[in-house]
Amino acid sequence: MTKRGWLLFTAMGVIWGVPYLLIKVADGGVSVPVLVCTRTALGSLLLLPAALRGGYLPALRGHFGWLAAFTLTEIVGPFALLSSAEKHLPSSTTGLLVAAVPIFAALLAWLTRGGDQLTLIRWAGLAVGLGGVAVLAGPGAGHGDALPVIEVLLTALGYALGPLIANRKLADLPPVAVNTACLGATALSYAPLAALTWPRSLPSAQVLLALAGLGVVCTATAFLVFFRLIAEVGPARATVITYVNPAVAVALGVIVLNERLTPAIGIAFVLILGGSVLATRPGSARKARGGADRDTETVRANLGS
Repeated sequence: MTKRGWLLFTAMGVIWGVPYLLIKVADGGVSVPVLVCTRTALGSLLLLPAALRGGYLPALRGHFGWLAAFTLTEIVGPFALLSSAEKHLPSSTTGLLVAAVPIFAALLAWLTRGGDQLTLIRWAGLAVGLGGVAVLAGPGAGHGDALPVIEVLLTALGYALGPLIANRKLADLPPVAVNTACLGATALSYAPLAALTWPRSLPSAQVLLALAGLGVVCTATAFLVFFRLIAEVGPARATVITYVNPAVAVALGVIVLNERLTPAIGIAFVLILGGSVLATRPGSARKARGGADRDTETVRANLGS
């Protein structure tokens, strides 16, 4: 990798490890609909000039059904579920649970016969990764309430299912147009609820900065930087950020929010990330090419975090 590649890689590893911290901060001052609407509206508006300048939006005609399916599974549901869960879960726990996305992606690819067969090593990876999820979802998770854990796991499932739809039904469309339209549609769908739950007084500066960071940095900027990373190092290497982001999320939770670094978090970190590596491991040269396609799916899934 070139110096430029390492710089882009480092930037993305940090950028997509930050949302969990920012969501936790924003949750303290605004409702979930306001958070989701603000984040997606900012992201869409910032991406819109690039989509218009390139003349990409007309390419979306005739694909509205699958665009709607992608929007629901990748953005509308996950963004709200994640924000709701973080009202009860530490940001570090949330970041680790979302790291199970590659595990869900491998299972979905196998169930839909769209990926490699699951070898013994990959089955072992699935078992190890799900064991890590079980550690985090065990007694004491979510302050005794299982609902936040279920919300995060549904988020991870959505982040795995959305890219599957995109890869099979929307692969020929310009990514900047797809994300501009889908983020904009999400903002519009949440606008009525956001208006009804709009805060009566101006939120604190911390909350406003968190909302701005989610929309500007973690959504719009992340999208632009990420595709430059793919062009620089290729999709397979780019997906390694999937295994860096949780470490950033845990570190920020502990350092900034004073969250506890428990033995369970350490064990789950090793199990989930180790299981993800094994579960997405290609088994041959031919299968490695299929693995690269899944890598691209995993990377796209990170955009929703």
